[in-house]
Amino acid sequence: MRQTRFAELSALLAVAEHRSFTKAAAQLGLSTSSLSLSIRSLEERLGVRLLNRSTRSVSPTEAGEQMLVRLRPLFDGIESAVDEANLFRDRPTGRLRLNVSPPAASFVLAPLLPAFFKLYPEIKVEVTVDPTLIDIVADQYDAGIRIGEPQARDLIATRISGPLRSTVTAAPAYLAKNPRPNKPSDLSNHNCIRLRFPNRAFLPWRFNVEGEIRELTVDGSLISTDPALLLSGAVDGVGVLYSLREFAAPLIASGQLVPLLETHMPPSDGFFLYYPSRRQNLASLRALIDFLKARLVADVWTAGNGGHQPMFALDDHRPQ
Repeated sequence: MRQTRFAELSALLAVAEHRSFTKAAAQLGLSTSSLSLSIRSLEERLGVRLLNRSTRSVSPTEAGEQMLVRLRPLFDGIESAVDEANLFRDRPTGRLRLNVSPPAASFVLAPLLPAFFKLYPEIKVEVTVDPTLIDIVADQYDAGIRIGEPQARDLIATRISGPLRSTVTAAPAYLAKNPRPNKPSDLSNHNCIRLRFPNRAFLPWRFNVEGEIRELTVDGSLISTDPALLLSGAVDGVGVLYSLREFAAPLIASGQLVPLLETHMPPSDGFFLYYPSRRQNLASLRALIDFLKARLVADVWTAGNGGHQPMFALDDHRPQ
């Protein structure tokens, strides 16, 4: 009986936080019908409706919200107790849910996860790659990785890279037909390939002009939310592309793209790993952060001995 009641309360909490039976069922590993039956059984036992349901949304009733206010800290305490016990294991275990931007997936996780899994084979990492900035707390993620520092005060931010650098590139075929730009303002005469974010905003084209960082308004025939499509267009000679240096680096090295305006490119924010303060004792998350610290030591040593520019740096702090 107690186990059934705990399962029903867990189901209620998951549905209320996701505002969706489908998402909550996926998180709990249940079918949507089983989850709905569990909630209905709880409501019938209590004799009160806990969730308002429609074809498009799910939201707590007043009675449901009052119950959730009491339940959330209790379940957080249970999770914390389990996580603290996990810290005494020789190797942490558990699932780590991350929501990351496409550049973070390519330049942070892809090169590091194989080594991480060798050190922590019992940790399962579930990665959602999403260009949209979401509320990781509401969507039940343990952490997120994005370029730039998050603004929410209830998140702990951890810098995991040094400053990134953008680049402007074009294919040799494009430059053979168009004059090479010598200063940022020359781009007004070029076909500029632009990245649009899911929120409809454009990736800003920023340059160092006479010691000041200025944002330039550009125009062109190709706009997309897909960086790979834009990169392909640049290689095929469609126009001039503004992107992260790391994104274009292999094609620059192969000669398929030519860097332009190098002296005018300012450094940009690096990657940040951020997480809710209540998750700071999560063993799998601490393992990932410690792993990044170890990689920082290796990268700094390599850079100090004439090697590459360190990609990773770590500095724990709370957003101001």
